Amino acid sequence: MSAKQKSPLMIGWGSADLTPQEQPVILQGQFYARVSEGVMDPLTVTALALESVEPDAPVALIIVSCDLISIPDALRDGVAAKVKSRVPELDGAGIVLSGTHTHTGPGMNTSAKPVREGGSLRGWPGVDLPVADGETYLRFAIDRVASAVESAWSNRTPGTIGYGLGHAVVGYNRRLAYENGESRMYGNANDPHFSHVEGYEDHSLNLMATWNASDELTGVVVNVACPSQVSEHLFQISADYWHDTRLELRRRLGPDLFVLPQCAAAGDQSPRPMVGKAAEERMQRLMEGDMRRDIAIRIASAVEAVLPVIATEKIADPTLGHRTETVALTRRMLSARDVEEARAEVETWRNRYQALKEDLEAHPEKREASRWYIDISIAYRRMNWFKQVEERYALERTDPRIPVQIQALRIGDIAFATNPFELYLDFGIRIRARSPAVQTFTVQLSGPGSYLPTARAAAGGSYGAVPPSTPVGPEGGAELVEHTLEMIRSLWPEP
Repeated sequence: MSAKQKSPLMIGWGSADLTPQEQPVILQGQFYARVSEGVMDPLTVTALALESVEPDAPVALIIVSCDLISIPDALRDGVAAKVKSRVPELDGAGIVLSGTHTHTGPGMNTSAKPVREGGSLRGWPGVDLPVADGETYLRFAIDRVASAVESAWSNRTPGTIGYGLGHAVVGYNRRLAYENGESRMYGNANDPHFSHVEGYEDHSLNLMATWNASDELTGVVVNVACPSQVSEHLFQISADYWHDTRLELRRRLGPDLFVLPQCAAAGDQSPRPMVGKAAEERMQRLMEGDMRRDIAIRIASAVEAVLPVIATEKIADPTLGHRTETVALTRRMLSARDVEEARAEVETWRNRYQALKEDLEAHPEKREASRWYIDISIAYRRMNWFKQVEERYALERTDPRIPVQIQALRIGDIAFATNPFELYLDFGIRIRARSPAVQTFTVQLSGPGSYLPTARAAAGGSYGAVPPSTPVGPEGGAELVEHTLEMIRSLWPEP
């Protein structure tokens, strides 16, 4: 079937390098500080601009993906202001930012009020380190993301879109449940008390592709339910498996292809299989590959299989729409026992931090050792992680809800639904199952990225489901689902 012709859809792509340019940075994603020790592969921001040219109701949508762990509010608001100043006609456009959740990208933590002392940074690590502070990188990132948006907008030309569904095994549920009712993130399956993997795994690959007026493929939006965490413990800057995936897709589909990755709801997912690890490692050895390369091949093969099919139904006149709302979600309600347990942990880690600090002061030569700061940064971060439990307990009485920004986009029969969390997969499945769209892309990490667990995960415990890591609990997750569905439905007024 040829593309339906009506009023043309304007499509533009842009990208920019997000790799820190000068000083080392603290890599975000673990409890211990990691000062970057070079660049394994570049970080990228990719932007897609879509504009309907209906004279009575023009609509502009901007979809942006960043090789970052998440999107702090300061980055989101800074990009909006910068884009408004550079491209005034985009004021009011639906601009969606999301992170791929690489654990080897720079942090932008400005809440810790880092202090510069003699060329070094004293902030959340609890010690002075010779790195760029978060605000310096934040300003750099705002400029680069805004540049990518501006480029995408200025490059728009008439084109068509296509969409489809493929499958690629990328994410696995990383929480294992045991016979005593407890769950553990990255638990041991080779345990006589191991019962089952806690939750669902989603191997769907949601794909949207764009072509120009000459019928040339220009870019793809690839949405999978898995964060980019293969290289999560490294001390080098890296875009993780999305770097390998970009290279593989461009090798197969063209060197100039734009690739915009998105992480669907995947707060309990990981690219690391929890069962059958020995068999997985053996096959990688036999195939002379590695996990990042394997994932890239799986994603590229799924995209390559779907593209010829969806190319038969290219769409030149999709209905565009967007809604952005700030919704108030119920906090995870804490108990006096939660506070008591957290206080004990705070004291334990405070003592540990103080002892390490005094040891460093007494033996400054220890700073000459490689990565000397790891242990003290763990103690400092753990202390503050548990400390927030009591702070949140006090807030429950006066402010029992947390405001968060969510967005819904319509592109023809496709819906995009964003949230700021590491949202457990079950909530994303609920949204997809009940959405009026033919195909729904859930997009997590469009904000700071705290965990939002299911009720069974909260009951099972462990990191990612315990009070310190979950400001919003299962009740708030159910509210998020309903708010999101209401927004999507409002963009589909027809039955």
